[in-house]
Amino acid sequence: MTRLTRRVALTLPLALPAVARAQDWRPGQQARIVIPAAPGGTTDIMARLLAPYFQGRWGTPVVAENRSGGGGTIGTMDVVRSAPDGRNMLMGNIGPQAIAYSLFRNLQYRPDSLTPVSNVIRGPNVLVLHPSVPARTVPEFVAWLKRENGRASYGTSGVGQSPHLSGVWFNQLTDTKSEAVHFRGAGPLLIDLVAGNVQFAFDNLTSSMEHIRGGRLRALGVTSADRSPELPDLPALRETLPALAPYDVSTWFGLFMPAGTPAPIVQSVNAEVQAFLALPDTAGRFAQMGGVPAPGNPEHFAAFVRNEIAKWGEVIRREGLQMDAT
Repeated sequence: MTRLTRRVALTLPLALPAVARAQDWRPGQQARIVIPAAPGGTTDIMARLLAPYFQGRWGTPVVAENRSGGGGTIGTMDVVRSAPDGRNMLMGNIGPQAIAYSLFRNLQYRPDSLTPVSNVIRGPNVLVLHPSVPARTVPEFVAWLKRENGRASYGTSGVGQSPHLSGVWFNQLTDTKSEAVHFRGAGPLLIDLVAGNVQFAFDNLTSSMEHIRGGRLRALGVTSADRSPELPDLPALRETLPALAPYDVSTWFGLFMPAGTPAPIVQSVNAEVQAFLALPDTAGRFAQMGGVPAPGNPEHFAAFVRNEIAKWGEVIRREGLQMDAT
């Protein structure tokens, strides 16, 4: 990460013409990126890549703060209640910024409580097993789940996150049962999965990649419609069984600010993110994690988020899922 930050400083002036406009605004005081998840997951990784980059660009401290719990809603509310001055940012994701609006009955924020700034990274989830599970293909795994008849447990990075709903949808389509065990982020989940305390998970490929490559977890397939370029031999789950043909889940992580943040600030921070995404080191790091950069202006990101909210709302209503935010 330190090497990435140094190269950012060296290459940034040549990265994008938009960077000149980004220099029109600086926070002037300490800024922060709130992470609505525990350390170790993709949300955490992305914030901790961006924080030192912003700090180098602005010349003022930028801290990354973990505010986990409630499927990402606790950290989100922290930012929603913050001053819209550009110094309070949220590293949001598909869970609290898309799925939560339909999943939770008593959610204290709405889509217009936040200002979308920029998407950052996107990628699939991946079905990973503890090596003790006696399955090496998806059909074998489904057969094992049916034999277990609800005794098997899968970990999630939080209620209402895409790894949680990936498991729900998988069980629905394959007519299987398993018990969801919810953690405060992908970091704690992976610790227990590697230890064998839960037996499988639908984790973000970005946070599981190191364990897959290290042989600590066995990957059976990605949740996206197509295979991942980083693991081309790993099938998309929809390839493996006729029942899974409709299965298509991709996850994403992007930057938000409180509603009412002035447009010039939003545009300036977006331009900084675009420059960061254009750096060769960024693309290389994302590829190692199984993700790809997701560039675009604030308007594009806002439209993308609206579409995600609508898509997951339909899935949740169809499945009859509803719960209270904690």
